[in-house]
Amino acid sequence: MNLFWIILSSYSGFYKIYRFTVFFRLITLLAVQFSLIFLAYFAYFGIFEKDAGINNLFGVFALIFGAIAVFKFFSFYLLKMVRRSGKDFRNVVVLGLDQTTERLIKLFDERKDLGYRYFGFFSDKGSSEEKYLGTIKESREYIMLNHIDEIYCSLAALDKEQIKLFTKFAVKHSKNIKLIPESGEFYGKHFTVEYYENTLILNVKKLPFDDPKNILIKRIFDVVFSVLAIVFVLSWLTPLLFILIKLESKGPLFFKQVREGLNGEKFTCYKFRSMEVNHLSDTVHATKDDERITRIGAFLRKTSIDESPQFYNVLLGDMSIVGPRPHMNALSKSYQKEIDNYMERHAVKPGITGLAQVSGYRGEVKKRADIKNRVRMDIFYIENWSFFLDLKIIIQTVFNVFKGEEKAY
Repeated sequence: MNLFWIILSSYSGFYKIYRFTVFFRLITLLAVQFSLIFLAYFAYFGIFEKDAGINNLFGVFALIFGAIAVFKFFSFYLLKMVRRSGKDFRNVVVLGLDQTTERLIKLFDERKDLGYRYFGFFSDKGSSEEKYLGTIKESREYIMLNHIDEIYCSLAALDKEQIKLFTKFAVKHSKNIKLIPESGEFYGKHFTVEYYENTLILNVKKLPFDDPKNILIKRIFDVVFSVLAIVFVLSWLTPLLFILIKLESKGPLFFKQVREGLNGEKFTCYKFRSMEVNHLSDTVHATKDDERITRIGAFLRKTSIDESPQFYNVLLGDMSIVGPRPHMNALSKSYQKEIDNYMERHAVKPGITGLAQVSGYRGEVKKRADIKNRVRMDIFYIENWSFFLDLKIIIQTVFNVFKGEEKAY
């Protein structure tokens, strides 16, 4: 079993924890490693120890899981505390200043728990900023005198010859060198490196939903989750809200609206009615203190309960639990004209919740930046989907409901 552990941990990258590793990545590593070792563990006892008590095996496995998980979390946060106190740090400088390196510098300054001690930046353009250290040419002497550990080079600021020289310099003096692609350039695309003998080839990776396996995993999860929600929540919530909504205003229990789904196809989206029946519901977004919203409707919208009938949409296959939120048709047409890559969000099924919503981009669109940021987050979700990202978004959605959101009206 120890041999199995070593082999599987190498495969899953269980011990590849870095300064920039996030908490959710830690959970993912634990889940993958213990899923694999669980199968190996019981396969071994099923073959060689058939008389072993299954209850004892579960107890032993639970003890192992708990002990390792506790130790891993403890060591992870202990290191963060140590780094936050100013110990176990890496000295870093940045070569070149652009939008991407500015974001990196901000990260170094704000996240002390990462353990980076930022000294400053070099740029041939000059600067009046306090952390400006000189030109690119002057950086090598400074790096040696100040025992710099890591060098972050902007590919927008350095030419090929400079990159080559700094790479040789870093190797010779045992310095880590990191290359930062310019924001929006080809380097930011998803690709893998392949070698055809001595020739380096960049292989553009397929999007997650190009893999039928991922589509199947997402669909199974959607069906199971929506069935549980319908049976254990909507079964008793629907008749209760039927009474409350009908007592306050005339009209149907459900509000139905045609929206755009996968590949732009139309479908009927269901919600609990939260407004007085009105002729503007298909063209005008709800606004703060909107007179159309009923008292019970205000509560439903604040808690997002009005969206819960969309579990039926998920079961029917029109929607997913997580994905880009579907927009009203009238607004969707105007957004297509304003945002160049708007239609890319139709590459997957729309969701009850999404990355944009849990990131603060929900509700009323007051300015062009609101919808632009929403589309940006939706496309990021499509390009970086994983089952664990869906779980993270669902957990964050539940947390936001209890915390309350400013734009939940």
